[in-house]
Amino acid sequence: MSVIGRLNETVDFLKSRGIEEVEVGIVLGTGLANLASKIEVIKEISYNVIPNFPVATVEFHFGKLIYGTLGGKKVIALQGRYHYYEGYSMEQIVQPVRVMGQLGAKVILLSNAAGAVNLDYKKGSLMVIDDHINLQGVSPLRGLNVDELGPRFPDMSQPYSKKLNKQIVEIAREENIELNEGVYASVQGPNLETRAEYRMLNILGADAVGMSTVPEVIACNHMGIACAAVSVLTDECDPDNLQPVDIEDIIETAKKAELGLTKVFERLISAL
Repeated sequence: MSVIGRLNETVDFLKSRGIEEVEVGIVLGTGLANLASKIEVIKEISYNVIPNFPVATVEFHFGKLIYGTLGGKKVIALQGRYHYYEGYSMEQIVQPVRVMGQLGAKVILLSNAAGAVNLDYKKGSLMVIDDHINLQGVSPLRGLNVDELGPRFPDMSQPYSKKLNKQIVEIAREENIELNEGVYASVQGPNLETRAEYRMLNILGADAVGMSTVPEVIACNHMGIACAAVSVLTDECDPDNLQPVDIEDIIETAKKAELGLTKVFERLISAL
């Protein structure tokens, strides 16, 4: 089956379950799990029953699609995302955002956990992504173009919506939430970076580094969907004082930042 064939099969399945007229798509990455509790749920569907949705393998990522209302908008929230390091293809990784687009979403919001390469940015703070560097070595658009979704050579001069980012900055300021702006570098993982790699990322102009988000953002731009993404900065990547990373500490830091990020996205969706 072709890419568009698999996509249509998934969309048709969800429509048959009453999921339609979606306005906003949300990828509940690290830092946004709490947002799910704010949704007035109409329907929940586990990934394992959705055609062409693989099951997320990272233990702290769920695998559930939530359809409901939030801030007066019809939303789909994806509780659990796919990462390239898990062995999935790029098509599988971006299938969920493509599905949300085909169901009507005009805006997609994403979050992730990232390490702070810019040492002015502190652990536990947030960073709205203004631009990115794709170091995963592959694009989700590789192969034959799916003309039904977008052009062969999509523009990436402004991959993250200026309008959405401005709203995020204003909301964070009003709520007294520490928010930085910067460039996110996406690497393959799952190993973390060496001291030399952190120095390289700093030279390249990255403010934060993580292992997700960029494929989904490329797919959104291909489809002409406005998107915004916020990183939870869970550790400080100082190559001169690098300490072994404790994954449990990263998760704990993300949980502490969760309430602020939830508040920002909840207000943003209400204002759309």
